[in-house]
Amino acid sequence: MKKKWVVFLSLVIVVTLGACSSENNQGTTEESDDQVVHIGSESADAQIWSFIANSDAAEDAGIQIEVEDIDGGAAKNNATADEDIDANAFQSMGYLESFNEDSAEKLVPIATTYVEPMGIYSDEYESIDEVNDHDVVALADNPANTARGLRVLEAAGLIELSEDFDDGVGTPDDVSENPKNLEFELIDDVTGPRVLQDVDIALISNTVALEGGLNVLNDAIYREKADESNRINLNVIAVKEGRQDEEKLQKLGEVYHDPEIQEYIDDEFDGTKVEVDIPISDIWSN
Repeated sequence: MKKKWVVFLSLVIVVTLGACSSENNQGTTEESDDQVVHIGSESADAQIWSFIANSDAAEDAGIQIEVEDIDGGAAKNNATADEDIDANAFQSMGYLESFNEDSAEKLVPIATTYVEPMGIYSDEYESIDEVNDHDVVALADNPANTARGLRVLEAAGLIELSEDFDDGVGTPDDVSENPKNLEFELIDDVTGPRVLQDVDIALISNTVALEGGLNVLNDAIYREKADESNRINLNVIAVKEGRQDEEKLQKLGEVYHDPEIQEYIDDEFDGTKVEVDIPISDIWSN
């Protein structure tokens, strides 16, 4: 009889301890899940976030970052809107606003990250002030970069654009003031570095410039600003509307701008992903 009681009590103890252990493990899992952030990105941005995921900055912030490498901007934004991922980091303010215009679900930016400045390059001049009358200007022949290049020329004080200029599809026909009578030549985007010997100045995106052996910080005679005046081209972390105040998502911006992370980005990309750390309220009022 005593043996039966011993066996019975042993079973009770085992079951009770097992249940407690299960509850404790479940609580730990739930607590851990609360700090997991799934972030969608691709290419160089995914590389950066993979580094961040394994950094001391992420550990100190108490978040566990899992990077989802997703091809295509629309796919990343839709995954964020559907909450298949918590956030994404790849797009400019202009791209985000364009997505929101065409989507039933809205995304909002929660932190700025960087800008890859478009630059004005020249084999002939060392300063933007040297640009002469009737100079030939090469612009990338695709809508977004044509318009962006024209905005850079305007910021440099070389032209003025019409008030209704469309930053997505604007063309040289939208130039309202051209005091130097600059002549515009549309070129294949990737040929920018190679045509410098044939034109006076060329507008070249950062990726194409790097591939052509040019560094926008060292070789451009003028480049886009890394502040709110260039808001449409500033890259941001975006989340679904309604989630922007979640603490674990807000921490993404904090860890991105950690000095350890910025040192890695500067070294890895030759300083051309220029850090932009300004309040979202300076560039977003929706």
